[in-house]
Amino acid sequence: MGKKDKKEAVAADAGAEGAEDANYESKTKFCSIIAKPLADEKLCKKVLKLCKKASKRKQIRRGVKEVVKALRKKQKGICILAGDISPIDVLTHIPIICEDNQIPYIYVPSKEELGAAALSKRPTSCMLVLPKPIKGGADDEEAKEFAEAYSEAEKKIKASMPVF
Repeated sequence: MGKKDKKEAVAADAGAEGAEDANYESKTKFCSIIAKPLADEKLCKKVLKLCKKASKRKQIRRGVKEVVKALRKKQKGICILAGDISPIDVLTHIPIICEDNQIPYIYVPSKEELGAAALSKRPTSCMLVLPKPIKGGADDEEAKEFAEAYSEAEKKIKASMPVF
C-alpha cells in the first residue's frame, strides 16, 4: 500500500463516518505492531497540542537524527514517536535510549499529525519536547501555561509506560 493508497483509505474512512472516533480508529489501522504504548484519542490530542505549543516556543527537537543526538547529550523531555512509520526499524532504537535515560515516550498514530503539530509541512517520525527553551526565554504567563501542560502530559505518559 503506497502513500497515495493510504491517504485515500484514510480519507474514505473519515468521509464515510465523519466522526472523530472513526478518524482516530482509521489512523490506528496503519500503526505498527510494536508501537506501544500508543496514546488513546484523548491523550493523543493533548500530546499534539503540547507539541504545537512547544514548537511555537522553540522547545522541540524534530527528526530521528536530532532526537538521538539530544538524548545522547542527556537532554530531558518527552519523546513522541509516530506509529505509522515504514519501515519501523528507522526508530526502534529510540525507545531503548529513552528507557536508559528515564525519559517518558509515547506513540501517536499519525506521522502527518505529528508533523503538523510541529508547525511543519513535512511528516515527522519523532520529536522530543523540551521542558525549557533552547535559548533563554521570557518568564511570562504563556511559559507558566506551557509548564502546566507539560507536567500534566508527562504524568499521563509516565502512567501509560510499561514498567520493567
